[in-house]
Amino acid sequence: MKFDTEIQKRRTFAIISHPDAGKTTLTEKFLLFGGAIQTAGAVKSNKIKKHATSDFMEIERQRGISVATSVMSFEYRHMLVNLLDTPGHKDFAEDTYRTLTAVDSVILVVDCVKGVEEQTRRLMEVCRMRDTPVIVFINKLDRDGKAPFDLLDEIEKELSIHLHPLTWPIGMGKDFKGVYNLYDQSLLLFHANQKATEEDILPIQHLQDATLSSVLGERDASMLAEEAGLIEGVYGAFEAVPYLAGKTAPVFFGSAINNFGVKELLDTFIRIAPEPRGRETTARPVEADEDKFSGFIFKIHANLDPKHRDRIAFLRVCSGRFERNRFYHHVRLDKEVRFSNPYTFLARDKDVIQEAFPGDVIGLFDTGNFKIGDTLTEGEEFYFTGIPSFSPEIFKEVINKDPMRTKQLEKGLLQLTDEGVAQLFTQHNGNRKIIGCVGDLQFEVIQYRLLQEYGASVQFNSLPFYKACWITSEHTAKLEEFIRFKSGNVVQDKDEHLVYLAQSEWYLNTERNNHPDIQFHFTSEIHK
Repeated sequence: MKFDTEIQKRRTFAIISHPDAGKTTLTEKFLLFGGAIQTAGAVKSNKIKKHATSDFMEIERQRGISVATSVMSFEYRHMLVNLLDTPGHKDFAEDTYRTLTAVDSVILVVDCVKGVEEQTRRLMEVCRMRDTPVIVFINKLDRDGKAPFDLLDEIEKELSIHLHPLTWPIGMGKDFKGVYNLYDQSLLLFHANQKATEEDILPIQHLQDATLSSVLGERDASMLAEEAGLIEGVYGAFEAVPYLAGKTAPVFFGSAINNFGVKELLDTFIRIAPEPRGRETTARPVEADEDKFSGFIFKIHANLDPKHRDRIAFLRVCSGRFERNRFYHHVRLDKEVRFSNPYTFLARDKDVIQEAFPGDVIGLFDTGNFKIGDTLTEGEEFYFTGIPSFSPEIFKEVINKDPMRTKQLEKGLLQLTDEGVAQLFTQHNGNRKIIGCVGDLQFEVIQYRLLQEYGASVQFNSLPFYKACWITSEHTAKLEEFIRFKSGNVVQDKDEHLVYLAQSEWYLNTERNNHPDIQFHFTSEIHK
C-alpha cells in the first residue's frame, strides 16, 4: 500500500514485431521523446550507419538486427517508462517469449506494406496466453501499402483480436497527408523528410470543420469524414476495460522513421496502459502493492561490457521495494544474497540505483548464482510461474577445434546457454555436448561469441533429431530400462533433467505408445 504512488507512475512494456517492421526505430523515437538520447540511429538495408541505441552486441551492429532483448528506462510526462525492445528474428523467439512474462503490456508494430507475418502470429499467441494488453502501431504509412480497412480486417482475422482505431490515416505513400486523431479530435499533418512539430497539430471541432477542406482539399476531407463516420459506427466509443483485459487492441497509424504519429501513440499509451500488475506464483498470487519485496530473473546476459567480462541478470520487481545492499532470499539456492551495484539501463549505459519498485527492471551483477526463472523474496518460499523453456527444433554437436581452449569453451557454453538463447544437452558423462536451438541464426551467434568473448573456436555438426522431450515417470525401473535401451537418444539438460531426443514425429509417437508409464513433456518450467 505504501508504494502506491511509485506503482502508479510506472509503465513497463515490450515492443514486438516481425523483423524489419520498424520496431527498433520506434524504440529510438520513444527515447528521443523521453530525452534519453539526442540523435537516432539509422537502420537501412541491414547496414547500420549510426548503430541503433538498443542494439548493443557487436554481431547486432554488423547484421543490423536485434538478437537480444534490450532494457531501457526513461521519464516522460512525470511517468517512469520501462521499455523492453525484443528480438524480431524468429530464431530468437524464446528470448522474446520470456521477456513477455516480465512486462504488463505490449506495443505490436505491423508493417503496412507486408501486413501480418508469421512471427507476428507467434508473438500474439504468447500475448493471448497471458491476456496481455496490446496496442497496435501500423508503421511505414509513407510507403504504398495495404488499404487501412483491409489491414484492420487482416489483423483481426489473423491475430484473433478485436481492434479499435484511435487514429486514422489520410492517404498513403506519396499521397500520405497525415493522421486524424479520433481519440481527441485533432489533425496531424505530414510533411515528407520533415519531423512533425506542435504547429502541425490542428484541433478540429468536427469533421465538417472548414479547416479540413482548406488543409486537405475537398476530396480527402470528404473521404476522412466518411471513413471516420464508418469507424464510429463499427467500433463505437473506445473503452479501456476490454483493452486492459487483452480483448481489444487500440490502433495507431504513423511512420516511425519520420517520427510521425509516434508522440500520439506515446501520449495515449501512458494514459491508458496498465500500471504494474500482480503475478501468479507456486504458492499464491503476489500483488504489486504488497509491502514485501519479490521479483524474478527473466533474462541473463554474459559480457554486456566486453571489457569487464561481466554477467548481468535482469530482474523484474513484482512487489515491495528493492533496496541496494540489502540481503534477499534466493529461493532455489536457499541462501541470502545482496547487491552493492544494482543497475538501471539505457541500452549499454548503466546507472547504479538505490531502490526500485514494482514494474522496474534492474540489472544485478551475477557471479553464476542465477538461472532464468529464479525468484528473490524477503524470505517467503515460492517461484513465479509461467516462464517456460521450449523444445528446440535444430540440434548440433559441438566440436572443439582447439583442445588447448577446453576450459574456455566449457565456460562459454555454460554462460551463453544460461542466457536462454539455446539449450545445452550432455551425453556420455558430459563428454558429448549438443546444442539445441529454435533457429539456425542462433548457432551463428553462439559460434561468433564463443570466439570473440571466450577465445574458443568450434564447429557445429548437424544431428538428425527433430524434437527434445523432457521425460519423467513414477516408475523408476521402467524409466531406467528406457534409458538403457535408448542411450543414443537420451541426454541431460543443464539441470540434469532427462531429455529424449526424437528422430522424427513417428519415432516419438511410437515411443509414447510403447511406454505409457513415461511422460513426454514439450516444455520445461525453468524453475523446476
